[in-house]
Formats: sequence, C-alpha cells, structure tokens
Amino acid sequence: MRKIWWKILCIVIIFYVIIFGFMGPVPHLAIVNETIRNTYFHVALWLAMTTLLLAAMIFSINYLRTGLVSNDDIASELTKSGIFFGLLGCMTGSAWATFTWGDPWPNDPKLNSAAVGMLIYLAYLLLRSSFEDEQRRARISSVYNIFAFAVFVPIIYILPRLTDSLHPGSGGNSTFGSIDIDNDMRKVFYPAIIGYILLGMWLAELRIRVKVINRVREENFIMSKKV
Repeated sequence: MRKIWWKILCIVIIFYVIIFGFMGPVPHLAIVNETIRNTYFHVALWLAMTTLLLAAMIFSINYLRTGLVSNDDIASELTKSGIFFGLLGCMTGSAWATFTWGDPWPNDPKLNSAAVGMLIYLAYLLLRSSFEDEQRRARISSVYNIFAFAVFVPIIYILPRLTDSLHPGSGGNSTFGSIDIDNDMRKVFYPAIIGYILLGMWLAELRIRVKVINRVREENFIMSKKV
C-alpha cells in the first residue's frame, strides 16, 4: 500500500479534474466563454510538463555525478513523459486558439517558441536513438538534457513576455491568474497540476520497469551464450 498510494491519489485527482473541469462553475468572460475550462488541461499540462523536465534535468546531473544507469533511466523516461504532456499541451492549445482567435496556430511568439522548445526535446529522443553504447548514450544525452532545459525555460517563459503576444501574461497582457481565475477554478486547477505530475511519474515508472526487464533479459542472454 505504501508504494501505490500516490497512484490511487493520481486516479482520484484525474477523475476529479475531468468531472469538475467540464461541469464545475467558471467565470463568464467575453470571447473566451466556456473555453476557459481548457485552463485545467492546456495550462496545467504545460506546468506539469515543466516540472517533469526539471526533475529529468536533476537526474541527468545526478547521472553525470554518480554514473548510475538508474539515474539516466529516470531522466530519460521523465523527459519522455514531459514531451508527451507538451504535445498534449500543443493540441489542447490549438483547439483553444481555434475558438478564441479563429486560427489553430496563429503567428504568435508564444506558440512559435513552444514549437521550438518541443523540437529541442524531440531532438533529445533522436540523439538517444543514435547511440548503441549505453554508457555513451547516457553521458551525452544527460549533457544535452541539462542544456536543453536551460534553453527551454527562457524560450517558453521569458522571451515571449518581451514581445507582443495574444497569450495572457505576454506582451503586457495580464495572466489568467491575476484577473480571471476565481476560487472555484483554483480548486480544480491546482489539483490538476498535481494529478498530471503524478500521472507523468507513473508513466515514467512503467517505462523504467520495462527497460530494466529488457536489460536483465539481454544480460541473461549474453551469459547463456558464453556458457
């Protein structure tokens, strides 16, 4: 029970967010209207993604310090979870933009920065797949992962704020949190972030277990051939 309590919590939170995300009260705003409910999905997914990528960077640093392959396993799978959430964030953002701006992907600095950020991390997956040697792959991808996060944060959260943008919080526009999200929305929004982070950790854990099983099988196969 000690090992699965957070998984049960994840399931409860996700169901809570889905139910109250679509049925709970929200403020009635001009233009945005009911699409503000996408805050529980689009915005929360991106915040969870950033948290997972930060954790992945920390484990990449730990791998370079210790050389333990387990740290690289955690870093790579957390990064994959973050990329998955990032792609979902782009999809939900495009749906939101269609209803509010009339275009699924307008020429907006925030959206273009998001695309660049995702390409940086997709290149991380390509880099890992280009090495057969496990230690070399882990070492080079760990270095790349550290620099990728260091570049990703300014591209996504800092540079778009310096230019005019359709996005709230950029180019002088106020954020949703400052004027639009009321207490009813906060009761769903903050649990959504926690739930998505737990879900990303769960997905990473499953993939790590599969990776460990495959590694053991390969080692046993090599030992059997030597015998």
